[in-house]
Amino acid sequence: MDKNSIVKSWHDYANNDLIAAKYLLGLHPLKLEIISYHCQQSAEKILKAFLISKDIEPPRTHDLRLLWRMCEELGDGFDDIENECVRLSAYGVQARYPLEIELTESDMQQALSDADHIMAFISQRLELSSEK
Repeated sequence: MDKNSIVKSWHDYANNDLIAAKYLLGLHPLKLEIISYHCQQSAEKILKAFLISKDIEPPRTHDLRLLWRMCEELGDGFDDIENECVRLSAYGVQARYPLEIELTESDMQQALSDADHIMAFISQRLELSSEK
């Protein structure tokens, strides 16, 4: 598989996590932790897609702050998504287990907004074929 195909696969998986998070908004009661987790997963995968696009093997981590720092060294403007990465980072592990984190609906809405922003920011910087 060529690099462009790998990057596109990571992009698609990131986008699927964001689609899943938004789909879950239809559940009642809302599953705040699961939605927030998918937002973090979307951000993690799109950050890793960017690293792969720059020929960097992404580390096996859920820490968006680490991934953001690595991306920031390779591209301009990444300050625009630093706060979003910081906010979403906790949802990669803590939101998956009971009693680890308390979320409000406002927190979940912020997670969706953060994931959307990160996806749009990095998607613009990825060099994918027109097959997107």
